[in-house]
Amino acid sequence: MVRYFETQRRKGAKNEDEISHKIIGAAIEVHRVLGGPGLLESVYESSLCHELNLRGLQIQKQLVVPVKYKNTVVRDSLILDILVESKVIIEVKATEKEHAIHKTQLLTYLRLTGIKLGFLINFGQPSVKEGIHRVVNNL
Repeated sequence: MVRYFETQRRKGAKNEDEISHKIIGAAIEVHRVLGGPGLLESVYESSLCHELNLRGLQIQKQLVVPVKYKNTVVRDSLILDILVESKVIIEVKATEKEHAIHKTQLLTYLRLTGIKLGFLINFGQPSVKEGIHRVVNNL
């Protein structure tokens, strides 16, 4: 089910550093359990969502991000992969090669939502540590 992006700040919510640490640990665990590259992006995304839930993080997945121009929605078909604790966006990939457009896509989501931090996680790398990229929106 696709839901529209909306910012929700929770009382007692975790900070970005704590969330980041759990995201990286969850990505490494998913890669280890599934045995590395070779699966579809959707498999990694579902597994990562499950692992983030196990680590006590609130997630929303496949959120529609509306694109506005002069206060008018001109397109609403941009879909971000995972929003964690309403503070961090995760864009999941499963490609052998990384492309600059992947980081640009994540930066666009950050800019459109006003969120400061995102992670591009590419499970298509032999070592997922090489595929984890922190992206910051300087607002």
